[in-house]
Amino acid sequence: MAENLTIARPYAEAVFRTARETGALPAWSARLERLALIAQDAEMVELIGNPKLSAGQIAQLFISLVGDNDAVLGNFIRVLAENERLALLPEIATLFEANRATEEGVQKAQVQTAFPLSDADLASLLPQLEAHFKTRLTPTVVVDAALIGGVRVAVGDQVLDASVRGKLETMAIALKN
Repeated sequence: MAENLTIARPYAEAVFRTARETGALPAWSARLERLALIAQDAEMVELIGNPKLSAGQIAQLFISLVGDNDAVLGNFIRVLAENERLALLPEIATLFEANRATEEGVQKAQVQTAFPLSDADLASLLPQLEAHFKTRLTPTVVVDAALIGGVRVAVGDQVLDASVRGKLETMAIALKN
């Protein structure tokens, strides 16, 4: 996997630069997401590795499946096909999204809660978390009953533990000292 990311990085950076220069980051996100899904399809995986098909044929199939007649996209797909890198499209899409998030100042936040959060609860919690972490956040909610109550939020390498379990552990450490 690490090797795939290393190989995919220059392609992701190139397509990111192109998308940023043309002001088309959202469009390229959607295109790459669709291409990644196509590349992960079991039948497409077989076709990508089929020596009987030329790079041009495989590229044309991808172009027809993505349903976008953008010339830059077509050239991108052809380059990937000629270099036998179409299987890396999921990694390219992941790296592109990471670059986009950095560019837009948005970070992913994993919000762990003891109980499911409603959309309204998450909407009221998000501004507080964004103020605490000083960045815009894209939350992913995970239910973990072991927290007993409260929330535990991880953003990158920063963790905000406002859970009952976390407070009990802090209290236990304080009592031992």
